[in-house]
Order: sequence, then C-alpha cells, then structure tokens
Amino acid sequence: MLLPTRRNFAFFNMLLWQWKSVLFFAVVATAAWLFYFFENLDLLLPSLSLSVLGSALGIFVSFRTNSAYQRWWEARQLWGGLVNSSRHFATQVMGYLPQAPESLREELLRRQIGYVHTLRCVLRDQDPFADADVSRHLGEELIGLKGQQNPCQALLAWNFQSLAELKQTGQLDAWQMQDFDLTLRQILEVQGGCERIKRTPMPPAYGLLATRLIQVFGVLLPLSLVHEIGWRIIPINVFLCIAFTMVNELGRVLEDPFTLSFNGLPLMVLSRTIEVNLLQSLGRSDLPEIPGPSPPGVLM
Repeated sequence: MLLPTRRNFAFFNMLLWQWKSVLFFAVVATAAWLFYFFENLDLLLPSLSLSVLGSALGIFVSFRTNSAYQRWWEARQLWGGLVNSSRHFATQVMGYLPQAPESLREELLRRQIGYVHTLRCVLRDQDPFADADVSRHLGEELIGLKGQQNPCQALLAWNFQSLAELKQTGQLDAWQMQDFDLTLRQILEVQGGCERIKRTPMPPAYGLLATRLIQVFGVLLPLSLVHEIGWRIIPINVFLCIAFTMVNELGRVLEDPFTLSFNGLPLMVLSRTIEVNLLQSLGRSDLPEIPGPSPPGVLM
C-alpha cells in the first residue's frame, strides 16, 4: 500500500508511470497542429458533440474507479475484521482454557497464526507451503495440509475439532463452545469475502472500453480545437487525456486489492501484526518485527 508522502505523488513520477500514453496523446496533437499549420487542414469537428463525449467519458471512468475502490475498501474492512477476530480468539483461548496444558493453547494460537499467513499467500497467488512464516508456525501439520483443496478451511476445521474435544472432556461448557464457534464463523466469513473479491474480477470490457474511448477522445479533441488555440492544443490534449487515463488506471490497480503492486493492501503487515499480538498473548518475548514501509513509502 502506497503511503501518502509528497515524493509518491510527484506529478513528474505520475507522467513517467504513463509515459506511453503521454507520448501517444502528444504525437496525435502535434500531428493535428502540423497538418493545420502547414497544410491548412481543418476538419472543424463540432465541439458540442465532443463536450458530450468528454462528459460521458468522465462519468464512465469515474464509475469504474469508484467500483474498484469499493472492492479495495471492502477487502480492507475484511482484514480489519480478521485482525479483531484473531485477537478475540486469543483472548478466548487464554481466558476459557486457563487449566489446559500450555502446549494446547500454543497449538491453537499458532494454528491461527498459520491460518492468517496461509490466507495471505493464497490471496497473493503465492505458495503457502514455501512460505517461511507458515512453516515456522505449523511445523509438521504442514504435511497434512498438502492434500487439502482449501488449506485455510482445513486449519479452521482442525481448531474447531480440538475445541470440540475439549467440550467433550468437560474443559469447555456449552456457552464457551458456542462463543468459540461464533468467532471461528466470523473468521470463515472473512475468508469467504476475500475469496469472492479475488475470484470475481470486474468485467474486462469495462477497462477495454474506457481505454478505447479515451484514445478516441484524444484523437478528436485536437481536430476540434486546433483551429482555435493552435499549438497550445498539444499540452491541453496531453493534460486532459492523461487525467482520464490516470483515473482509469487507478481503477485497474485497485481492482485486485490483494496484489503485490504499490496500491495493494499491506497483507504482510496485517499478518505480522496478528502474529505478534497472538504470540504476546502466550507471553512470548522473542517477537518478529512488523515490516515498515520501503524507501518509496510502500507497505507490503
């Protein structure tokens, strides 16, 4: 996730990000001006129809970006809920099972930590079995996960099974077991929401149509205004069309909030935060470091 620093939002850096689009719109406007200046070629396109196209384009591009941001923000809320549910699960384990062996409490919480890191890997299309954080907390249980189609669900099921056994032996009463069940259900709902966002991309026609309309607008605008403002159409065309392009590209990068791009959610930071909180519940002092922003101001 990109942090709001002045360096990140430098206009020059934004132009470098879309240098191909800048070049395209500049070349088109320059060609229109050269034809008008040397060949006296003036197509005199009606500016009113172009204004309507520009207004419609702005609404269309903004709608796509707003939809993408809603997906991004929903994903952030889901992971915020996962942080809170994991902390509450740790509170339940330590409060409801004070007489249980410490190894059992540690097993439950480390399994939850492993679940969080596994979910992070799955959402980022990474191999959880090759992840150091997953291996460190799951240990030998990692072998049993390799045959699971949904390893995250399997980890939750294992924790539920362990709690059910405690209920059968009388170490948990019915109310406490119901409370644990509610917490695990909330965690599973978070996973389901993240999987829905991950596996349901926005229709690709949205992005393709928006890109083509911006390109058409960038070609027609110089032909419509070059006879009125001359060479000044070049910077104006670049500025207006790049503004549309930036908004459109912002929607594209926000569409998948779990990606490793600079606008993706900081899943590693959130996962490590949960890990540290749960290890502290166990009284551990050798805690891993929560990653800070990289030099460009990006949290992963």
